[in-house]
Amino acid sequence: MVRTNYSLKRTFFGQLPFGSDLYDGLTQIVQEENISLGRITALGATTSATVAFYSQSEKKYLTLSFSEPMEILSSFGNVSLREGRPFVHVHVVLSDINGKTFSGHLLPGTSLFACEVFIDEFEGEQLVRKYDERTGLFL
Repeated sequence: MVRTNYSLKRTFFGQLPFGSDLYDGLTQIVQEENISLGRITALGATTSATVAFYSQSEKKYLTLSFSEPMEILSSFGNVSLREGRPFVHVHVVLSDINGKTFSGHLLPGTSLFACEVFIDEFEGEQLVRKYDERTGLFL
């Protein structure tokens, strides 16, 4: 494991608008604020959601879509650089009306009912994603 020390630079806290896309909203914030190293947490509710599961054998994301309202029980991710631009990598845990949970890698297509977001920006050695041949992922 690589160990690097990071210092908290700034913290952003706010709400994303009703009807906005969670992934796109997070991406817009980090790009507008030029955040290239950070941690993201969010909670709230969706009117529809799109997540993915990464198939290790096929080396591709398999998409899961939900057209009903869901609670965002947990959402956690990071900000790094990919191809020279701030890149958002977030996983989310959702719950339906019966309390059944679903989770996965957040994709564009998650429409918000309400959402509160924290983004912590750090100072320190930059994290740069590079394509990893063995996994098929940008790590």
